[in-house]
Amino acid sequence: MKFFLPDSQDFVDPTFDFESERRSATRQRQLDDLYAHELFSTPAFDGLLVSKSIVDGFGTLGSRYTAAQRHRLLRRGAPAFFRLDRAPRPLELMGDCGAFTYVAEEVPPYSVDEVLDFYESCRFDMGVSLDHVILDFKPAVDTPGSAVGLPEAVRDRQRLTLQLAEEFLHKHKAGRHSFEPLGVAQGWSPKSYAAAVKALQKMGYGYIALGGMVPLKTPEIRMCLEEIQTVRKPSTRLHLLGVTRTEHLEEFSRLGVVSFDSTSPLRQAFKDDHDNYYSDEFKYTAIRIPQVEGNPGLQRKISSGQVSQEQARRLERACLEAMKLFDEGRRTPAQAVEVLMEYERFYDPDTKKNHAPAYEKTLRDAPWRRCPCEVCQRLKYHVILFRGAERNRRRGFHNIWTLYRQLERLGLDREETCRKN
Repeated sequence: MKFFLPDSQDFVDPTFDFESERRSATRQRQLDDLYAHELFSTPAFDGLLVSKSIVDGFGTLGSRYTAAQRHRLLRRGAPAFFRLDRAPRPLELMGDCGAFTYVAEEVPPYSVDEVLDFYESCRFDMGVSLDHVILDFKPAVDTPGSAVGLPEAVRDRQRLTLQLAEEFLHKHKAGRHSFEPLGVAQGWSPKSYAAAVKALQKMGYGYIALGGMVPLKTPEIRMCLEEIQTVRKPSTRLHLLGVTRTEHLEEFSRLGVVSFDSTSPLRQAFKDDHDNYYSDEFKYTAIRIPQVEGNPGLQRKISSGQVSQEQARRLERACLEAMKLFDEGRRTPAQAVEVLMEYERFYDPDTKKNHAPAYEKTLRDAPWRRCPCEVCQRLKYHVILFRGAERNRRRGFHNIWTLYRQLERLGLDREETCRKN
């Protein structure tokens, strides 16, 4: 099972000093900063997924790239742009269109020719056909005589996606493009997904990406994969776009899935209320110590005179000191949590959340002390602090590394089972 990390221009500053919280004055973003694959001496993923919409920007989201970065990517190609020669082992590059960014549009904003040119210019190894995502999921439609209706616009999206896939494959062959093409299957139910896969196989696709499944629950994804299995050729490989369900990947593999992509491990590091730090046994809550100058809500309260800036800074410093003393063995988890909660009650007095129990477990277990990855070895307790992009993103990189170790173990366990049988 291969894991592709979607690119959002996530990198970290190697010059950042975690004690003084300052960076080098000569640092140049992207040129000096490091991608996840440059931080680790062992692989953290099998490849990168690069979306045209992320590079070009679309609608209100805008591009994650500067104009200079876009030009450099297209001129030099993705392998050089992402410095893949620095990865611990060769990485593959997959391109797609980023259909979720234009889901509100009646038709995709790109042409097949534009997409093919983008993939070829970037020198990707694989390219996903142009598609239009379907967000309606109504499995009851599959039941004969069902009264559940389906808007014709939804069926139109599937028809359009298949038409674009056919055009994409035809022009790919005619243009003798070097990358491997993936057709996209969009659907609103298990049978509609199976019908799309069947149509794509008939066109000649041997590698098919399943789109629109991000909002689905695991049982719903399983239902679709099981139905697809009734029409899937033994040689047809499946890719899950934007989906990760670590505990079910072995089952998905038996149903034809050979690859997936997801930003969940990275995003959970700083967007989840509780599951911020991955370990093999548990997902821990990171210790929140917001920066006084970097917390918009706290800044508004200070500006309006609701709270004292001096007191905020005192409590912030006390939390940082408590964590340092805890790391040195001079504070117990309970003593550190007491200081942390005083600051939390100050900056978020109306919250109904109580992080104290989660913080105590995090500090009692101190999982970063047992982790051999370069992030945890270098940052030590700083990796567990929910504070600023440099810590939060590195924690996300640790999560990616941990997920990949779990995938490797699944593969080894599967091989061992096959040998025994």
